[in-house]
Amino acid sequence: MGINSNPKPSGKQMTGKSGDFEAELLEQLPRLRRFCFSLTGTRHDADDLLQGTVEKLLLKPPPPGVALAKWMYRVCKNYWIDEIRARKVRSASSLEESGADAPIGGEADALTRLTVAEVNAAMGALAPEQRLVLSLVAVEGRSYKEAADILDLPVGTVMSRLSRARASMAAQFETSEILH
Repeated sequence: MGINSNPKPSGKQMTGKSGDFEAELLEQLPRLRRFCFSLTGTRHDADDLLQGTVEKLLLKPPPPGVALAKWMYRVCKNYWIDEIRARKVRSASSLEESGADAPIGGEADALTRLTVAEVNAAMGALAPEQRLVLSLVAVEGRSYKEAADILDLPVGTVMSRLSRARASMAAQFETSEILH
């Protein structure tokens, strides 16, 4: 794994000292919580995901030379995917996928009228792979390359999933009453 060449406050390298790791983790918690919320769409589920992720991080800190931010997003993503799979097994119904490939259109001012609930509902309708990419790029402000590194995907795949996620959300908002 490569080291993040575009340093941000969240891209520090771990020195291996437990106190340093814990301090860095505490510093990263607001970003990680925001990421958890963007994945789950509810505070309760986000807090559960955050707690499970932190537990896993404390049990297995990042390998030497790996930035904590990259590691924590990867652990969170994997934990979230495992939780989705477990919920599917426990539940007879599966997550709905929109599958819409409508072109992006609409007015910028219409998007400002969307409520948080509508955005959460639209994100919830996305395929998990699309939601992960959209969360990292649009919510966390990560570059395509950073998202690709975190998700261990080619940059082109990140761009494709992001495009489909944006198109799907735009299609959902275009059919929403708020825009008419």
